[in-house]
Amino acid sequence: MPVRCCTTVNGYGAVANSGATWYIAKVTSRPAAAHHLRNLARLRRVRDRIDREYAQPLDVEALARSAHMSAGHLSRQFRLAYGESPYAYLMTRRIERAMALLRRGDLSVTEICFAVGCSSMGTFSSRFTELVGVPPSVYRRRAARSTAGMPSCVAKQVTRPVRNREVPAPEPHVE
Repeated sequence: MPVRCCTTVNGYGAVANSGATWYIAKVTSRPAAAHHLRNLARLRRVRDRIDREYAQPLDVEALARSAHMSAGHLSRQFRLAYGESPYAYLMTRRIERAMALLRRGDLSVTEICFAVGCSSMGTFSSRFTELVGVPPSVYRRRAARSTAGMPSCVAKQVTRPVRNREVPAPEPHVE
């Protein structure tokens, strides 16, 4: 049956044979589906590595190499799968851990900054303030009062930073 034309519309292929009879067949690609599943597994491994090694010096290039992807492809695919870039996910994990250490209260903000893998106090404070809404030193004072007597597992859930959205700027108070 020689094929005269072939088009794809909404995932369906319309194929005409020499007798001008149209056959509609679902266009599927098992190799493409398998490739997609392999990519998702790679992305899960990258996310798991970030969760385990957040305190280590990680960058998108190194994460991409370990996943056998280019940095750009990893960033695009990670954002599609998880709603944020690998760097944003890494910084969120670091801020979550910093929040727990600030609630403990036995380390300085600078020590916490380096303990969670940040190399710049300015970047750490800026990102902390974006995600949590207050600087780390203010958070420490407030958290000590608000989570007193609360089990750490509950405190972690209650004080979790807002993911995929920065804390909205406070509305100006006009009277």
